[in-house]
Amino acid sequence: MHDALPTTGLIAYRKAMEAAGIAISIMLRVPAPLRSVADQLVRAASSVPANLAEGHGRSGRDRLQHWRIAYGSAKEADTHLRLLLAAGALEAASARRALALFDEVRAMTWRLLHP
Repeated sequence: MHDALPTTGLIAYRKAMEAAGIAISIMLRVPAPLRSVADQLVRAASSVPANLAEGHGRSGRDRLQHWRIAYGSAKEADTHLRLLLAAGALEAASARRALALFDEVRAMTWRLLHP
């Protein structure tokens, strides 16, 4: 994913942007009966890079809180992706790529929270 205006040097942020971009693009093809799950996926996926970026600009407990939210949102996005994948509503290769990226983001965010 091309990042014309990077807001942070965090690798986790760049991976989160890529994962969110994939998740949002594949969710556009989700059938109407599963649209509410897809909408939740968009909210969770977009929350990950947003909170990583905001936390990077903060300090102390405020920083950690944003990173905790990013971690939780990455777990939530993972769950929604897995549900939609299990329902056969997503293209499998793209969904697996997004899942792998969100896993990497969670690992990196965990290390930010537990240095």
